Amino acid sequence: MNTKPLIGISAGDPAGIGPEVTAKALSQPEIYQLCRPLVVAENELMRAAIEFSGLALKVHPVSTPQEGLYEAGTLDVLDLRNIDGRSIAYRQVSAECGQASFEFVEKTIKLAMAGEIDATVTGPINKEAIRLAGCPHAGHTEIYATLTQTKDYAMMLMHEHFRVIHVSTHVALRKACERVKTDRVLRVIRLAQTTLQQLGIDTPRIAVAGLNPHAGENGLFGREEIEEIQPAIEQAQEEGMNVDGPLPADTVFSKMQGGQYDIVVVMYHDQGHIPTKLLGFQYDEKTDTWGAVSGINMTCGLPIIRVSVDHGTAFDKAGAGQANPDSMIQAIEVASQLASTATTGEET
Repeated sequence: MNTKPLIGISAGDPAGIGPEVTAKALSQPEIYQLCRPLVVAENELMRAAIEFSGLALKVHPVSTPQEGLYEAGTLDVLDLRNIDGRSIAYRQVSAECGQASFEFVEKTIKLAMAGEIDATVTGPINKEAIRLAGCPHAGHTEIYATLTQTKDYAMMLMHEHFRVIHVSTHVALRKACERVKTDRVLRVIRLAQTTLQQLGIDTPRIAVAGLNPHAGENGLFGREEIEEIQPAIEQAQEEGMNVDGPLPADTVFSKMQGGQYDIVVVMYHDQGHIPTKLLGFQYDEKTDTWGAVSGINMTCGLPIIRVSVDHGTAFDKAGAGQANPDSMIQAIEVASQLASTATTGEET
């Protein structure tokens, strides 16, 4: 009996690089030593990605996770038959692809909530496309929170040992500042603690970034640090957590990069995304472009495991076999680790 965790992978927007990086990741035999990967997509969409990427894979259609072969060289695909995978207009935003990508995600979540798979991994979706399809959510994080009925959640980005977790994400900067409240900051600190323990760090060293320049400079540049952030840190310390801050955002990331901290709690989207993606972007000489090739995204606080690539649909590269699968490989590896920990109750 194969006891490796069963990982459901939603392929992402059909017009982007999601199907390609999924196929490329699953062409690596090492993945099958970690888990049983199941792609939630459309058969011909995945066959097309295999062909233009020049991969030696065969598609094995299934209607349930139990039907998968989970063997290297075989791509088990739960075919939703919701789009014509052979007539995709690559590199274009469309309601059709937005709807298909949402349905890939929705089905994957339902499988996880029903206990039919052990974890989920998401390929990149296009926010404009899902809006054209009528989806009211801002992105994957909000879709997962809604469909799992989760109120207390946070986004975490990880690039090797560099990790950030967000107090707010997909909201206007003005609203993000308004969301810096003691109870929310404390909840995110707790999520950071729990998530890192699941990743095998017994006593995480948590830094908390300030909102304002110089972390407010003792109230000179704003009082959020004094009135909202510091009380959350003190409460977390009383609960036994190793928490430091609020620290100036312009220096705290270098301290984590140097090994002083395991994670930084950031106050808004760009405060965490900019340093993480700076580390994950590389120059591709073949295509003369810069792009995200490593790092992952997690949604913490859900009743199910969700790990994602830390890049977008990259329409400029779609359909050409040029996409780098490293982020997808890392996402599958982390999801497998988390699922194994959840299954055994032991840290891996």
